[in-house]
Amino acid sequence: MTDGPEWFAPKRFGYGAGLPISWQGWALTFGFVAIAVLLCVHFAHHTLQLIAALVPFVVAFLVISARTTRGGWRWRSGDED
Repeated sequence: MTDGPEWFAPKRFGYGAGLPISWQGWALTFGFVAIAVLLCVHFAHHTLQLIAALVPFVVAFLVISARTTRGGWRWRSGDED
């Protein structure tokens, strides 16, 4: 168990986070999706600029979700924790 906030549930199979389990996780997810959609619309015909603009947001989202996933990110094979 982590001592910090728990915003995301762990995946049952595989590596990473599952669905959000708190309002903070949902807010982070919806905010990330909104930013991604706005950037995609703004840079619709400029692929390299779109990638360059998205990378910091993707990295930030992954770091925050990894630090706020219950039990952290690790490989899970369906067994109970």
